Amino acid sequence: MANIAFIGLGNMGGPMAANLVKAGHKVNVFDLSEQALSTAKENGATVAASANESVVGAEYVISMLPAGKHVAGLYLGEKSLGNDSVGHNGLIDAINPNSLVIDCSTIDHQTAQQVGNALAEKGIGFIDAPVSGGVGGAVAGTLSFMVGGSANHFERASSVLENMGKNIFHAGDLGAGQIAKVCNNMLLSVLMVGTSEALQLGISNGLDPKVLSEIMSKSSGSNWTLDVYNPCPNVMENVPSSNGYQGGFMVDLMAKDLGLAMETALLSQSSTPMGALARSLYAMHAAGGHGSRDFSSIFSLFDKQQ
Repeated sequence: MANIAFIGLGNMGGPMAANLVKAGHKVNVFDLSEQALSTAKENGATVAASANESVVGAEYVISMLPAGKHVAGLYLGEKSLGNDSVGHNGLIDAINPNSLVIDCSTIDHQTAQQVGNALAEKGIGFIDAPVSGGVGGAVAGTLSFMVGGSANHFERASSVLENMGKNIFHAGDLGAGQIAKVCNNMLLSVLMVGTSEALQLGISNGLDPKVLSEIMSKSSGSNWTLDVYNPCPNVMENVPSSNGYQGGFMVDLMAKDLGLAMETALLSQSSTPMGALARSLYAMHAAGGHGSRDFSSIFSLFDKQQ
C-alpha cells in the first residue's frame, strides 16, 4: 500500500480520501476546514498541520481544489504569478523527487500544463485527472477519471485511481484530462437543459412527468439526465430534485465549468453555440440565487408556476 498525501477535502475530496483509507493506504490529509479534517480523522486518515507537512514522505500527492489559481498557488506558490523573489515557493520545493502528483481539480488545461512542466523540472511526475460522477460517485468509489499525462505516469497512477473510481481513461498528454472534462460537462449541461424544458413542456400540456419520463426513457430521447438524474421533483427517488435540489453538483460549479469550456473553445476557435447558451442559462440561474443548489434545479427556470 502507498503513502498518499491528499489536499482538499470538500464534498468530493473528503469521500475520495476516505476510500483510499478503506483500500489500506496511509493517507495524510490537509484542508483549511477544521470540520473536514475532523471527519477525515474519524475515517482513519492522519491529519497534517500544513500542506507542506502532508507531503513529507508521500509517494503520491492528490489535490482536489476549486480553481486553477488554487492549484498553481499550491504547487508553484509565487512562481505561478511570475515572481520568484517574494512569498512561498509552493509544494514544488517540498515534494519528494520521483513522487507523482495527481491533480483531480477541474481547471483550465493551460494551468495543468504549467504546473506539470514546472514539477517535471524537479523530477516530480504530474497528471491532471479531473473526475465525473458527482458526490454519489465519490462516496461509492465509482468515479470516472479523465487523465492527461504520460503513459508511464498514467499506468503508475491507475492502481491508486482504481480505489476511487471504476472508469479510468487516458485522454492524452498533459492537459488532455481537463479538455475531456469540460467537453463532458458542456454536453451534460446541454442535456440537462433540454431534458428540463421537454419535461416542462409536457407538464404544461397536462402530462404526468413520471409517465412522460418513462416514455422518453424508452424512446429516442433517452439520456443520462432523464434516466439517472431526473430533474423533475418526485419522479425519481434518491436524486437531488426529490430532495429540494440539495447535494449533488452545484449550479455555481457547472457555471464555472461552462466558463472553462467557453475559454477552451475560444482558444481553438471552436463553434459551441449550444454550450454558450447553456452557460448563459446557468449564469442567469446562479444570479437568481440558486448557485448552491444542484445543477438539475435548472428545471425550475422553465416552470410556469415559479
